[in-house]
Order: sequence, then C-alpha cells, then structure tokens
Amino acid sequence: MELTSIYLHIPFCRQRCAYCDFNTYAGKEGIIPQYVDAVCREVSWISRSLDVSVPVHTIYFGGGTPSLLSPDQIGQILQAIKAGLDVQPGVEISIEANPGTLSGEYLQGLRGMGINRLSIGMQSAHEAELRLLGRIHSFEDVINSVTWARAAGFDNINLDLIYGLPGQPLEDWRRSLELALRLHPEHFSLYALTLEEDVLLARWIRRGLVVEQDADMAAEMYELAERLLETAGYESYEISNWAQYDGVGNLRGCKHNMQYWRGKPYLGLGAGAHGYSNHMRTVNALNPEEYINRIRQEFIPNNYSFPMTPANIEYNILSSSDEMGEYMMMGLRLTQEGVKEIDFSERFGQSLEIAYRWQIDRLIKNELLEWVEGPQRRLRLTKRGRLLGNQVFCEFI
Repeated sequence: MELTSIYLHIPFCRQRCAYCDFNTYAGKEGIIPQYVDAVCREVSWISRSLDVSVPVHTIYFGGGTPSLLSPDQIGQILQAIKAGLDVQPGVEISIEANPGTLSGEYLQGLRGMGINRLSIGMQSAHEAELRLLGRIHSFEDVINSVTWARAAGFDNINLDLIYGLPGQPLEDWRRSLELALRLHPEHFSLYALTLEEDVLLARWIRRGLVVEQDADMAAEMYELAERLLETAGYESYEISNWAQYDGVGNLRGCKHNMQYWRGKPYLGLGAGAHGYSNHMRTVNALNPEEYINRIRQEFIPNNYSFPMTPANIEYNILSSSDEMGEYMMMGLRLTQEGVKEIDFSERFGQSLEIAYRWQIDRLIKNELLEWVEGPQRRLRLTKRGRLLGNQVFCEFI
C-alpha cells in the first residue's frame, strides 16, 4: 500500500474561540476517557479490515485542543496505532497545543510518548487581540511553552498566527511577527482570518461592535510576513506556511500537511474527521457522543469496504475528474513545488496541458500561474496568484 497519514480529531476545548467554526465542544472533558477508547477501537477496525497493514509515516493530533488529553491518553492512542498498523521508522508525530494548557511536566510527558512535532497556537502577541479572539492564553504563556518544549527535547516547533483581525493595525501585526521570530521556531503557519456567518466574531461585525478588516490591508499583512520571514531565513513552501532548512539542507516543512497538498491518502479518525484513501472520501459523525456510540455498536455501513468504519456518516467514491480537480487545488497551494507535469500524467494517464488547457492559458494570461521549466516541469502560482489563490482554485473545481 501507499504511504498513508493519520489525522486524529480531538474535539474538546475549555472554551470556544470567537472565530472558530471547527467541530469543537466546550464543557465535555468528562467523556474524554470514553472518547480515547473509541478512537482506539476505530484504529482496530481499520487494522482488521485489510489483509495487508497500512504503512503510516505521519500522525497528527488536531482539534479542538488535543493538549487537553493526558500524555497517557495520547500514548494509549499511539499504542493502538502501532499495534494495528505499520508505523514507519522516523514517523512524524504532531500535536496541536494551546499554550494556555501546557506545562513543562506535560511537555516532558508528550515527548516521552513519542510526539516529535509541536504546533503551538500563538495567534497574536497582543493581549487585546487574544481577548478579541477568545483565547485563554497570554503571550507570556507562548514564551513559556516554547522554553519548556525546548527543555523537553522538542526540536521541531510550529507557531500559528492569525492576521487580518478587525481593527488590526499593520504595525501590530509586524510586532507579533517580530516577537514570534525571537522564539526561533522551525516553522510558521500564518492564516488570514476568515469567518463563517454563525461564529461569534461575525455576529459582532454584523452588529457594528467591531469593524471587519479591509481586504487590501490583509494582503499587505501577508506581503509583510513574506518579507520578514524570508529575511529571517524561512522559505515559503505553501501559501500559509514557512519553514527553515535543517543542517543538511532539508526543508522542515510539515510532512503531514504535505500529504494533503500532494493528494496522498490519509485516514481521518475521531468525531467529524475527514479521510481520503482508496479513491474514497469519508466523513465521521460530528457529535462526540454519537461517534462513541457508533464505534461501540460497531454499526457496519452499507457496501462496506476499506477505509470505511462504523463512525462514518458519509462516504463517497470520487470520480477521476473529482480527484483531478482536488489534486490541482491542493497541489497549487505549494508555492515552490506546484503541480509537476510528470506526476500529473503518471497519476491520471493524461497530460496536464491537455486536461486543463483553457484554464491554464487563461490563468497564465492573467499572471496568476506560471510554468517553471526544467527536468521536472511544473505549474505553480505567481506571487500575484498567491494573493488570489481562491480565484485560481475555482478554475479547477
């Protein structure tokens, strides 16, 4: 089987952030033990459904707030994966963490369980912005978390930040970046604030309590981040992600997320998790109690086949055209690599230029895409195209 990744959704939070529309729940920490058991059972279901074990090279705990699980609970899930699946040597194991939930002892425990990549939700260095977002931490918590993580042996740390906040001045964004750079993480993920209409912050904007950020200012913030991070030695390898090179010339990008962007298979386990494998898209039950019950009852879906599990509430076999469109949308997010002509033709049995001739010609004419010539000819976004990515992606979906 092809190298596979595992995404584990941990939907619990101490409080829901004002901008969040993820599948998360506050006040349900009491069912975490049952939830962990259900995730382990879902792993077992996957392992029993195949004659050949699944080779796993990345594992990602996302949320929600995965750092609400104890190290022992994280270890319980990892042990189930190692017992049932073929975990590869050098596996990347990442966990998202809210700095308001971390301690030195906790991070020592995570490292002892095999977690080797830490993604810290910094979001901002300014207390007023953190309060606006509904975060439970301070910037001091971020500093402490990085310090404790280094002491615990973590040498692969990501910082998440959000820009384009209501009323956010450009200089405040610059200051957040400068303070984050002083912490010397190996990786940055920087996201423009986007709001679904039912989240708290969107309701505040509609009521006139805060003013939505201007799109041109958000673009200026992105360009500022590009300049500052490039000067500091970070390479933009994906629209929202920057990484350093290690001592032997390897870019320290997130291997797990590269799996998505390259259109490779991944298993989504846990409440609300999405997966893609064997030409099939799967979606699990959103509510954690429903997820637990479905796993316990071992309800067998109709026309069951790998990678389906009892937790699935939706499963769709993708057509070749669907897979091609998603491959383009995800691959073009890779700002340097883009979509390689040879990879596309080997996967889909046709030329990239023939499959999307009109779209490519139009986007090149509009200076949103460009060909990079060489032994591995590839199509990628231009600098302008990075700012108008959604306009590009829509051409292929």
